[in-house]
Parts: sequence; C-alpha cells; structure tokens
Amino acid sequence: MSLTPQFVARVLQRQGLISPQQEEMIVKEARSLSSQVSPGTYEQKAFAYELIQTLNLPSLKDGSQIIDEHAIAGALAADAGHEHVRIDPLSLDADLIESKMSRPFSRRHRMIPLEMHNGRLRVACANPFDLEGLDSFRRIADRELEVVVASEPEILRAITEFYGLRHSVKRAQQDLASNIDLGNLEQLVQMKSESEIESSDQHVVNAVEYMLQHAFESRASDIHIEPQRDASLIRFRIDGVLHDVQTMPRVVHRAVISRIKTISRLDIAEKRRPQDGRFKTHRSGSEVELRISSLPVAFGEKIVMRIFDPDVLTQDLTGLGFYADELNYFQDFIRQPHGIILVTGPTGSGKTTTLYSALKAIATRELNITTIEDPIEMVDDTFNQTAVQPKVGITFASALRHILRQDPDVIMVGEIRDQETAHYATQAALTGHLVFSTLHTNDAASSISRLADLGVERFLIGSTLSCTMAQRLVRKVCTHCVTDRFLEADEVRTLRLSVPLGRKVKVKEGNGCHECRGTGYLGRTGIFEVLPVTEAIKDLVVGGADAPELKRTAVKEGMRTLRQSALRKLAEGVTTLEEVVRATSI
Repeated sequence: MSLTPQFVARVLQRQGLISPQQEEMIVKEARSLSSQVSPGTYEQKAFAYELIQTLNLPSLKDGSQIIDEHAIAGALAADAGHEHVRIDPLSLDADLIESKMSRPFSRRHRMIPLEMHNGRLRVACANPFDLEGLDSFRRIADRELEVVVASEPEILRAITEFYGLRHSVKRAQQDLASNIDLGNLEQLVQMKSESEIESSDQHVVNAVEYMLQHAFESRASDIHIEPQRDASLIRFRIDGVLHDVQTMPRVVHRAVISRIKTISRLDIAEKRRPQDGRFKTHRSGSEVELRISSLPVAFGEKIVMRIFDPDVLTQDLTGLGFYADELNYFQDFIRQPHGIILVTGPTGSGKTTTLYSALKAIATRELNITTIEDPIEMVDDTFNQTAVQPKVGITFASALRHILRQDPDVIMVGEIRDQETAHYATQAALTGHLVFSTLHTNDAASSISRLADLGVERFLIGSTLSCTMAQRLVRKVCTHCVTDRFLEADEVRTLRLSVPLGRKVKVKEGNGCHECRGTGYLGRTGIFEVLPVTEAIKDLVVGGADAPELKRTAVKEGMRTLRQSALRKLAEGVTTLEEVVRATSI
C-alpha cells in the first residue's frame, strides 16, 4: 500500500480530520494532476503531502489548525496504531544508520533507523502500512523492530541531510585515498538542487554543498570545521549554542578546507597564516552571504563560516525586541539630520543587525548612506560600503576622512577604536552628518566615558552625541514546549527581587522538543538600554560626571537598564531565568 493522495485522504477522513466531501476534493485534485506528474516526482518528493498541504484544509478536530505534514503523519500513525515522532537530523546515530540501512532502501521505503531501544531497533517510517518493506528490513537488520511514524517530507529531508553529507565524505575519502586531483575544482556560483548534487561525481564538492544545505535548514548562524588529532569535527551554532553535527577523516578535512578556500577566493597554498574571504549563494529565492575565516591550529586549519541571511541581518526595527517607548526613542534619533548614535555591547550581541536594520529603515533615494566596516558584514546595494584594509592604509580614521569629501548624509563607522576615528566621527556630526557607530562597553553610560578616554572633548560629546544604546541577545522560550514553573527562593534572591511573603513568582521555560532540538529555546530577541542625551545628561557630561552618575540620572529620567529589560522579558514569559543571568551577569 503506497502513500497515494487517495489513500492518505481516506485515512484522514477515517481519523475524523476531514469530511467525506473534502476527501472527494483531494481525490479529484490528484486525478487532475496525475497526467502532469512525472514518475520521478514520486521518488523525489512526498507528492500526497504536498498536494494536501496546498489545499490548506482546516482540521475538523481543531478548526484553528490547518492540516500540515505533522497532522497527516499523526493520522497515519493513529490509523496504524503506532507512535508519531519528529526527526532531529542532528541527533541521528550515524554508525547505526550506516550499518543497518542503505540509502536506496531508505529512500525507496521512506524509512530511517533512529536508535536501539530496549533491545529493539526503533525505525521511523512514512508508511506504516508498507508491511513488505518493514519485513524486508527486519530480515536485513536481523532485529525486532519498534515501528514509529514520521512525516514523509521529514524522512526525505533526514535522508538527504544524513546520507548526502556522510556519503559524500565517505566517497571523498575513497577518492582521496586514490590521489584524486583537487586542483581543478569548479567555482561555486550557485547551490545545486538535490538531484544535481546526487548526479555529480565530485564528492568533496557535494560534501561542502550538503553541509551548507544542512546548516541553512538548521537555522545555523555559523559553521565550525575543527581539525582534531584523529578526525575533524563539524559543528553548527544555532541560537548562539554550538551543536556537533558530523566527523570527517583527516584526509577529507584537508580537501574540504581546500574546496571552501577555493570558492572563497583564498590562497589554498597558504596554511600558516589566517585568511578571510566570502562568497554568496542562493537559498529559497534570496541571496545568502557567507564570510569565511581560516586559522592555523594545533592539528591543521580551522574554518569558521558565518552565515549572513538578509532576512536575519536586516529586519524591521519592530522585530528586534524593542519595547514601544524604546523603539519610539530610537526611531526619533535615527531620523535626525545630524548627531552620533552609538550601539554598544560585546561581540555577538546583535549590534550589526541593529545598525543595518536602522540604516535600512531610513534609506531613501535622496540620502547618500556610506559605511566603513571591518570587514563588510553583508554587501547591500542600498549603501556605499567601504572595507577597512590596513595593508593599503585604509583604516577607520583614514576612510572616514575621505568619506567626508564624498558628500554623505549618513555615515556608519563599524567601530570607534582609536582617538583619530573618534575625532573624525565627532567632526562629521558637527558638520551636519548623522553618524552611526559601535563601541565595546558594558552599558550605555560607559560609552560616554569611553569617548572621553579616547580624547574627545566633553563639550563636543555633549554637543554631538544624540543617543547611546547597549544591547544583548537572549534566547526565547520555545513556544512549542513551553511550561510554567515557580522560582525557588534562592533564584528570587539571585535576581534580587522583592517578593511579598507567601507570594510566588511564575515564569516560563521550555521542556525541549523537536522544534527547539531539545534545548527549550527557539530563536533570540534583543534586550536594550536606550540612553537619550537629554539636557540633564549633557550638563553631567560637560561637568565631568562618571558612568555610574550618568546611569543614575538616566534611570531617574526613565531609562530601562539591561537588567530591567531582561527581567521584564522574564516576567512576560519570553525568556528564562538562566538567560537573564547569563546576559546581564547578575
């Protein structure tokens, strides 16, 4: 019994998710499309799932829910009397899968081994009614099976992500053992489709491209390829946390590094010095940019690939995590004709996203927006972007000096690092330009002291600085597995909260599920400390006040500190106690 649209529709109707009339509609739709579908489509895609999902049918059991792939898989599981599961490709047991099932068998029967459980082999299948396939696998594995059901698209994605990368690495190892020549690898211009990758003989190329596809699907922000004593480890950073993904033999590591350096236009012969490069590729109709950094370490070259997805790097300001009052302040400042706006925070706190999003928010054809970056994070034709290149004398300060002759309206300086850059940024603001920049300080008030330490006269700081803002990123509680709990007494003391006797503080946290890969977190949001330079703050700056005094005055005028912002997110159930402690160092 195959998963035809007609069979799946019958199961959905039997399980009470659709009406007989909706079942008939699916059957008619499938008949009308059958003449247009090539036989290969059934092999490559989950045709029944795709057809039913395009109809956007509401579930009769819950009218607010549309019948998606997991509702279909749940119905099939219930009809067959099995458990419905979600597959996390990052948690698949590589050795188990490779020893028990071949890729052709897995794809043909839409099943994949998950784990050994109580002496039985737990296997996820899309079609629990494929008794012939299950019997064949039981004989091949020579084990009793525990059958669970996953959606067909999910199984196909897991097959592609697992067998694709692992198979390519293994074939590359075989080829490299035969001294294959890697000198003529092609320039990567665009990611191939899955079918194109599978038909290619260049296994190193395939391994790199499967790795990139896997990273995109996993919402990874960084890919780490780390050489170790006996092998090489691939890790993805997802929501700020690294996850182990795959190991590679050392011989394949060297070839993969060469491939990445080739497409990034780096010198593949240079292995003793760090190098930086970049390349673009396409995903789901939009360009994704990757920045490459190579570094010699004890056992070879380590590569880190930072993924710059335009949808993440340039967002609407309302989606960054600002509260309404903070957003109004910030929007007012970025629309002023001149002044300095500083964004502060450690590396990885989201400063670049905030700056790019702010520039996008004010960009018009009437404005000349110029940036100086080290390096250019993401190429965007809305701005005129200049990269710092110390080897040829282009520093933040020298580039800023020349840009002032380019008739700019808005200037973004990647970072104010030295006295000269601080001086030119101040002069630019004094002469009628709007200047955005970053500083590495812990809070908003400290950035004012930092400017003074860099030699900027305090009266100039008071005249030019419009706003300084500190920010951090906190992970958000996964909405798919969120639960309530009460804070313990010691946790309340850690947060330094004053709670009336007998009262408890309720917060939210995630139990861990497939959507969040068992972490309890899904996505990140910003917490902000927006310090407007008011008349009172100007008087303190000119009078030589230190950072704590500036902060106290700003709080009296209504500024919400990073800690207060984080506690508010905790109270609203957006984030957890652990994230508040981590982000604000309580």
